[in-house]
Amino acid sequence: MPTISMFYGMIIRMYCAPKEHNPPHFHVYYQDYTAVIDIRSGELTEGKLPSKQLKLILAWAEIR
Repeated sequence: MPTISMFYGMIIRMYCAPKEHNPPHFHVYYQDYTAVIDIRSGELTEGKLPSKQLKLILAWAEIR
């Protein structure tokens, strides 16, 4: 899975396989946390992140 961004200790990765990976999402890795964020809705669909990091990730996603 290619890394598309790294900031504040967070790594964002996304794999492009449109038919096998619905709904579109990206993965976030931060320390011992992992999360999956839905691209369309911006919702946390799997995993867990500290609230500060989740806010940063959602802001990052909104401007992209």
